[in-house]
Amino acid sequence: MVEGKYLYCIIGGDEGRNFGPIGIGDRGDMVYTIGYKNLSCVVSNTPMTKYVLSRENLMAHERVIEKVMKDYTVLPVRYCTIATSAEEVRNLLRKRYLEFKGLLKDMDNKVELGLKAFWKDINIIFQEIIDENREIKKLKEKTSKQNYAQKLGLGKRVKSLLEEKKEKERKQIINVLKGCAVDVREGKLVGDNMIINTAFLVDRSREREFDNHIEDLENTWGERVRFKYVGPVPPFNFVNIVVKWR
Repeated sequence: MVEGKYLYCIIGGDEGRNFGPIGIGDRGDMVYTIGYKNLSCVVSNTPMTKYVLSRENLMAHERVIEKVMKDYTVLPVRYCTIATSAEEVRNLLRKRYLEFKGLLKDMDNKVELGLKAFWKDINIIFQEIIDENREIKKLKEKTSKQNYAQKLGLGKRVKSLLEEKKEKERKQIINVLKGCAVDVREGKLVGDNMIINTAFLVDRSREREFDNHIEDLENTWGERVRFKYVGPVPPFNFVNIVVKWR
């Protein structure tokens, strides 16, 4: 089978580096750099095939980038980007040299910190909505006598108020954190009880300050909200190098 080069990330420097036999695909392929001027691409040898988007493969891709991140500022390359040769990789670095240098400067000494937050008991939230809204409370009391259309309308109104409450509490929490961040990216919310799915780009010098704010939030909101705090990780939500070979 024809062999290509699997791309993981772009880093500064072209001194040549070997990161060990940790390449994607369970073949034990060596992960190493291909350089051009003062840039390098972290790659491993790979069959010229499309990798299935599985949890195992995605984690293998991300693990390499996380290892490289311990020593370098990284620009993650989109999953399953494969070049036909080392020369094609060098051509990529040459053609997009100024772009990559600029992004490396922007990302220098910065990390991504992720926060997800969930209401612990959605039933309490629904009860609050009923208690806080006289109109909903009256309609709720008449539910047994209502027809299908009326019940559907009540459900839509409650859903709308739930989203309003979610947005209000999301803003309150995010406002505590965003002052420490260089950039903020909102992710998709899944389910009624998820109120935050956000990535923060933070300078390493303020990482401890950010941690302290998370601790304060847990102390303030802990009875009501469950937090899931992840990081530092590579800036996956802020940089995603897309390569079109043709």
